[in-house]
Amino acid sequence: LDESLHFLEGRAVNPDEDSYYDLPERSRQEATLYEHCVRAIEASLNFGEHGLPLMGSGDWNDGMNLVGFGGKGESVWLGFFLYDVLIRFAEIARIYQDEAFAKRYLQKAQTLRDNLNKNGWDEHWYRRAYFDDGTPLGSASNDECQIDSISQSWSVLSGAGEPEKSLMGMNSLDQHLVKRELGLIQLLDPPFDKSALNPGYIKGYVPGVRENGGQYTHAAVWAVMAFAKMGDNEKAWELFRLINPVNHSRNPEEAKTYKVEPYVTAADVYAVAPHGGRGGWTWYTGSAAWMYRLITESLLGMRLEVDKLFIEPCLPEDWSEFKLHYRYRETVYHITVTQKPDESNETRISVNGADQPGKFIPLIDDRLEHFVDIVIPRG
Repeated sequence: LDESLHFLEGRAVNPDEDSYYDLPERSRQEATLYEHCVRAIEASLNFGEHGLPLMGSGDWNDGMNLVGFGGKGESVWLGFFLYDVLIRFAEIARIYQDEAFAKRYLQKAQTLRDNLNKNGWDEHWYRRAYFDDGTPLGSASNDECQIDSISQSWSVLSGAGEPEKSLMGMNSLDQHLVKRELGLIQLLDPPFDKSALNPGYIKGYVPGVRENGGQYTHAAVWAVMAFAKMGDNEKAWELFRLINPVNHSRNPEEAKTYKVEPYVTAADVYAVAPHGGRGGWTWYTGSAAWMYRLITESLLGMRLEVDKLFIEPCLPEDWSEFKLHYRYRETVYHITVTQKPDESNETRISVNGADQPGKFIPLIDDRLEHFVDIVIPRG
C-alpha cells in the first residue's frame, strides 16, 4: 500500500460529450497505492436527492447510459456495491492505521444503508435506479423492467439489505426472473421495447437479448451466490445446475436450441421466442471468472486468509462427500470433505491424522503431500 504509482492524465470530458477515446499519458504526479484507492472512493461519493449514488451515464450496466445522464439520476445497485466497498476498505484502512478514514466511511456506509432500505425499496423487491426526473426504474409501477436481479442479489452479497427485505427480493427474483423451462435467469423483466422509458442503448437490443431481458451470466451467478450466502443450499444448487453450460447440451435437442459451445461460459443466453435458450457471446472471461468463484467459494466453500484455508461449503442434502486437491505454493493438500449427521453439530478437521483445534487448515510450504479430512454436520 505504500508503493508509489503515477496517475494517468487526459483532458476532461467536454460538456457536450458523453465520452471520448484517446491514449492517456502518464502524469508526473504520483501517490501511494493507498491514496489511489482513497481518491477513487472519494470520487464516487456523489449522491442524489434519495441519498443514493449518482448513476451518471451508466453503472455496472453501461447500456443504461441515459438514466442519469443529466446528473441527477441515482443507482440503487451502485448503492449496494458502494456499501460493500466502504465496509471492506474500512478494514484495510484500520490495518493501515488510518482510523479517521475507517470511522468516517463506516458512518457513510451506515447512512447509505439506511437510504437504500428507505428509498430503494418497492414493496416486494429493491428498485434498480431513479431517472434524472425522479421516475423509478425496476419498480412494479413500470411497464418494462419492473424487476432487475442485481439489486436483489447485491442486497444480500453486500449485507446492506434488511434481512426480511432481501429475502422478499430474492423470492421475487426466483418468481419473476428464473425461467426453468429455458434453463436461465433473466437480468430483468419485462424487457425494454415500446414503453416511454428510455434508459439508453440497452433499448436497442431485441427484447430478450443480452442485457435487455436475457440472461447476463454475471448477474445469474450473483443470484446463485446470494442464495448460497442466505444458506438456501438447495436453491443455490438448483440454480447453479440451471445455468451450468454443460446442462444446456445433454442431448441433441438441447444442443440444437443452445447452439454454442457447452464447455465454456457464455456471457448471455437469450430469453424470448424465437431465440429462447440460445447462447450468445461465448468464451467470455468475466462470466467464467465469476462462475469459478461461485463453484469454489460459494458452493465448495473455499476461503483463503494468507496461510489459513477455510472450507465452509454450501452443499445439497444428498451430497455425502467431495474431494479437493489444493496447491499452496509448492505443496499439495488432498482434502476430503464428508457431510453426515452429527449430534455435536460441529465441524471437525484433521491434517495427516492430527486433529486441528481451529476451524481452518494451516498451510505450510514444506513441499510434502498433506492429507486433510473434514467432517461437517448435515443440514
